[in-house]
Amino acid sequence: MSDSLPVMVRITRIVDETPTVRTIYFDTPFPHKPGQFVMVWVVGIDEIPMALSHPDAITIQKVGDATSALFLMKPDDMIGIRGPFGNGFSLHGRVLAIAGGVGAAPLLSVARGWDTVTFLLGARTESELLFVQEIQEFCDLLLATDDGSRGHHGYVVDLLKTIQADRYDTILVCGPEMMMVSILKHLVSINLALNAQFSLHRYMKCGIGICGSCCMDPLGLRVCTDGPVFFGTQLISSEFGKYSRDASGNKDKK
Repeated sequence: MSDSLPVMVRITRIVDETPTVRTIYFDTPFPHKPGQFVMVWVVGIDEIPMALSHPDAITIQKVGDATSALFLMKPDDMIGIRGPFGNGFSLHGRVLAIAGGVGAAPLLSVARGWDTVTFLLGARTESELLFVQEIQEFCDLLLATDDGSRGHHGYVVDLLKTIQADRYDTILVCGPEMMMVSILKHLVSINLALNAQFSLHRYMKCGIGICGSCCMDPLGLRVCTDGPVFFGTQLISSEFGKYSRDASGNKDKK
């Protein structure tokens, strides 16, 4: 682990996963617990938190300056990596993994490495479904698309409502925040919030609990060190789904 200075790594290959998502592989693996994150330094642009989809890879979607710069990179280019950081997922028993979009990245290693996993994967349309073939190799996979182009026609939370969720000891969720809010509300309604763990994304400056930029109201929980994975019961009365904060600390309403 590198807490202070980034380890400079060389990009070895780039794989286009969907029309809007690509995986960047580099020459140095970072052993990690599923759900932990690293700080990725794009020289001259920014440093941002990202999940590891593989020990030697990050899977990205273009959403800001840093990820836009990453999309322009080629093999042999260099980026900096600090970490891994955070608590990661706690796994036991039968696991239900629920992902939306690029939220499948931190859950991929769960699909690959845990014996009893059912995976619910959602996206806007078939072409944006991520890691389908790889996940199918290792576990049961159910799909949902907003437009009905593949799998269940509707949101992944609608797909969740069609299965018997109380059969699972551990429920893992990662994806767009409002998707996760819908899932939390459903799990609360069936008394399964304590079984569920949610991987949050917040703006971070340091990644190691010093700057306070990722603290969540009202308890001041730090996403970088107390998370990024939180139990559903920790989130019910928090800012989750209501707002987050930008680089200046201003509230960004959901």
